Amino acid sequence: MSQQPIQRFDVGARLSEMSVYNGVAYLAGQVPADASLDMRDQTRQVLAAIDALLARAGTDKSRLLMVQIFITDVADFPALNEVWDAWVVPGHTPPRATVEAQLARPGWKIEIVATAAV
Repeated sequence: MSQQPIQRFDVGARLSEMSVYNGVAYLAGQVPADASLDMRDQTRQVLAAIDALLARAGTDKSRLLMVQIFITDVADFPALNEVWDAWVVPGHTPPRATVEAQLARPGWKIEIVATAAV
């Protein structure tokens, strides 16, 4: 019995940005490129990175299966939701969890992990 290959994207020593297996794209936690921005702009950067990765896998945000969001301050929750609501596809909102957490780098306000059908 042959196994379907796992596709890995942007493979590094510690992690890959995305793996695709059996019709599902698994994204690593996406973080903002510019940590000096406010929550709205950091969220826009992260969502743009997710869009770009999903496009490389041949899918898009309308096919998200699950999203996990980590924010450093729950007071930023309304700003996150404002940008999220403008980005997400109406009628295709995925299951989502948002938690307050300390992130790996100072300045990062948000990290998003997403899984999507291909």
